[in-house]
Amino acid sequence: MPETSLTLVSHPLCPFVQRAAIVLLEKAVPFDRIDIDLSAKPDWFLALSPTGKVPLLKVRQADGEAAILFESTAICEYLEETQGGAALYPDDALARAQQRAWIEFATQALADAWQFLNAADQPTADARQRAFRGKLQRLESVMESGPYFRGAAFSMVDAVFAPLFRYFDILDPKVSRPIFEDLPRVSAWRAKLAARPSVIAAVAKDYAERFREHLRRQGAILAA
Repeated sequence: MPETSLTLVSHPLCPFVQRAAIVLLEKAVPFDRIDIDLSAKPDWFLALSPTGKVPLLKVRQADGEAAILFESTAICEYLEETQGGAALYPDDALARAQQRAWIEFATQALADAWQFLNAADQPTADARQRAFRGKLQRLESVMESGPYFRGAAFSMVDAVFAPLFRYFDILDPKVSRPIFEDLPRVSAWRAKLAARPSVIAAVAKDYAERFREHLRRQGAILAA
């Protein structure tokens, strides 16, 4: 393909941005990154993004014109199809479709986890924790020998789960431990993803403190 210049428009805490950043880093693709304030979205961003959400990927074409991609799945699949580096999807059509289904499952798991993390009352926190742990139990039942979701190779499924697991490395272990208790495959997978260079580099060094500050501003009981 013609050489392009890529700019990732992001927010420092957005897990969907992290998916795209991880894929870019796995592919060793040079890119620029621009963080915006989602509470005061700039006009130029709103003019580009139909949904008003991040991530947004600006792709400068050979003629100098910029194409705009939005939604993390579309961005990640574009990068998979156009950039070099190790493939993040299998060649087999059935296996590829199965991975895409688990990526959708990851988005549902993220919703449960996010509501748990941000809960301002104990009943809500307990309900969302149970829902999230139930999804982890389902993952435990389908995982193979590891260390990644489908074996030895890092895949797109790993790229989308890594930002979700990152939250639980920041929390007090007394909170995280019961959620991952008796889930040895998922726990080993979580640890492997946390050590992956692309996962580490997908966020700024102050990410943990930014996230804790977010919880404090939200009045989350986990911030107490």
